[in-house]
Amino acid sequence: MIKKLMLLALLVVLIGTNVSAQGMPVYDNTNFVSFMKSLVESGKQTAELLKQVEFLKEQKENIEKVNNAIKQLKAVKELYTNNQKLYTIVQNDLREILNSPYIKSNEVSRVSESFNAIIDNSLDGLNYIEHILSSGNMKMTDAERAEVLKDMELKSKEMVAEIQAKTRRYREIIDFREMQDKINNRETNY
Repeated sequence: MIKKLMLLALLVVLIGTNVSAQGMPVYDNTNFVSFMKSLVESGKQTAELLKQVEFLKEQKENIEKVNNAIKQLKAVKELYTNNQKLYTIVQNDLREILNSPYIKSNEVSRVSESFNAIIDNSLDGLNYIEHILSSGNMKMTDAERAEVLKDMELKSKEMVAEIQAKTRRYREIIDFREMQDKINNRETNY
């Protein structure tokens, strides 16, 4: 401690005691006014930035709404395409299957009923979609509506796959019976 005091005293002696202060601080009014002006301008810029942020939030919400509407339209278009495939398959292939001489009369009603069940299911799905899209009673957001439409789209793809599988299975049955008929009714030369 004594060493520190001696060192401090030596420093004061070497530097000298000729140190003086300026006195009263000077107040510069022009710097204060320009500071206030810049502060007011910063406040205006901040308010403008807040307005832009709010505007951008609204635009983001609008873009999300449009995006959801586009998703819904794509899903509805895909549903329409899948239902068109169903009807085309049923119209062409079912007629061909039912007109085959290798389908027995008691099988005609079963084949027709299985195809009709898929078509009825498809029509029920379309009615449900129409109800979702047109009814104000169902309180759904656009995202929820798009999700339901995507689910319905997947179901319609499954129906198309199911009807194609049934068509393929009935054609295989017809081909098998045709081959069996040829084998049973062939002419033998032995």
